[in-house]
Amino acid sequence: MKEINPIALKEWAVAIDALEAGEQIIIMRKGGIVEETRDFQVESQAFFLFPTYEHQKTELLKDPYKPLLDKILEEAVPKTTVILSSYAEVVADLEVNSQEELNRLYPFHIWTEHFAEERLKWKRAKPLHVLILRIYKLDEPLEIPLLDEYQGCKSWIKLNVELRKNIVMKPVLSTDEFSTQSLSITSKMI
Repeated sequence: MKEINPIALKEWAVAIDALEAGEQIIIMRKGGIVEETRDFQVESQAFFLFPTYEHQKTELLKDPYKPLLDKILEEAVPKTTVILSSYAEVVADLEVNSQEELNRLYPFHIWTEHFAEERLKWKRAKPLHVLILRIYKLDEPLEIPLLDEYQGCKSWIKLNVELRKNIVMKPVLSTDEFSTQSLSITSKMI
């Protein structure tokens, strides 16, 4: 891994837990409501995962993940700091344009069919971006101030903090495990 980028992608806290546990390696994006370009673009090939708590709903998750969300929401109280515990590298940006393509990805994520379908239908003319991510767990999570500029429905944020120089991280999945999962996903898209 090269130089650490001071950029983060906002993602549901429950999805970050699944990524850090190696239970999924994908996220889905169409873009936040206040994105400058009004659609999603990969602004960085490597970034921190920034946990968010808005819009998470139990009914949008597959049954095994509902208790995890309940626990996360119980622990979510208004905070002045945020914990960054993982870093990601984009391995592939798959564009999904049809319900058929989306259905093939169902086994590879934590969301219900309804949630994934709604993501695809929103801004119908734009593709749904499915990012395959290689996830790295930080040995020591970073606790940073939760600044006003990080708020809002946007995907990317520039971290306005000085990062420590000795950030150590390890891949969540071995190279073989990650390759197997990634190949399983990309082979469904052919």
